[in-house]
Amino acid sequence: MNRREFLLSSAAGAAVAPILVRNSLAASAHELKMVGAFPENFVYTREMALPFMSLVADESGGAVSVGLTGPDAVPTFEQFEPVQSGVFDLLFTHPAYHAGTTPVGLVIDAIASDPAKRRSAGVIDFIDQHYQKLGMKLIAAPATGSKGFRYFLKEPITGEPGLAGRKIRGTVSYHPMIQSLGGTGVVINGGEVYSALQTGVVDGAAWGLTGAKDFKWYEVAGYMADPVFGQVGVMIFMNLDSWNALGADLQAAIQRAGEKLELNAISRFDTLAEQEKQDLLDLGMKMTAFSTAESAKFEELWSGGVWAVAEKSAPEPVGALRALAKSAGLSS
Repeated sequence: MNRREFLLSSAAGAAVAPILVRNSLAASAHELKMVGAFPENFVYTREMALPFMSLVADESGGAVSVGLTGPDAVPTFEQFEPVQSGVFDLLFTHPAYHAGTTPVGLVIDAIASDPAKRRSAGVIDFIDQHYQKLGMKLIAAPATGSKGFRYFLKEPITGEPGLAGRKIRGTVSYHPMIQSLGGTGVVINGGEVYSALQTGVVDGAAWGLTGAKDFKWYEVAGYMADPVFGQVGVMIFMNLDSWNALGADLQAAIQRAGEKLELNAISRFDTLAEQEKQDLLDLGMKMTAFSTAESAKFEELWSGGVWAVAEKSAPEPVGALRALAKSAGLSS
């Protein structure tokens, strides 16, 4: 081979090498499918699901990618089984949406939103081991701020009990508290609350401190109620077979992504909640408040109600989890 032929051969090899590397990476890359309970443009998707997807890519060095499908493809309350059966690899949801399958996850809303302490106390491991019996792996349980919920109402509070005679949207975990405050709980998907408020199917909604603006509830509900209460613990699960099919290095990368999401979510959502409250006030909503006597009982009503709902359906695992959280100072 003469010098010219050698140079041409070397150049061709150099050009082909990156292609071979890219093809090799593509062949070895893991593309995971995630279904999410919230619309693509909703705050939980923007500030939880999408950051998690980026963290997975970063932590895995691009070896794992995640694609997202929303509730337009699979309704929110019907997403657990398709992930459990392997149609999807990942589920981003609130555990109250599959409380009929197991209520264990929903009690995260009654456990203080301290991500490091939740893990060091064994709370996350306990929930994970429970879900693994159902074919699911708990990856992350990020909280949407240091406080979770408030009531959004069409009319102001005028006496006690504050929700007397009102129909209030809320998943099953809200119902004991709603009833204690004189109301009736109605289970409705968040995306359907606007029309329910508009048509009088409900008189208000219990919801997190972010998201009402995205749903435009300010157009059909005039009031936000104090005090705020509880925690919102959304969760990311993975089909256990999909998890077990990954090597230890990729499992560790996904786990790191989940833990980082937990650690940075609270301060980010506290800031978002303050901004959303101001935005809703600017859009015409007003503040109303429960009485001092009722307000003083809010945390007890919320936490006790959540535990009671869960313990009724699954007394043994929920009782053990409550004892664990209580011993760690994370719940009553």
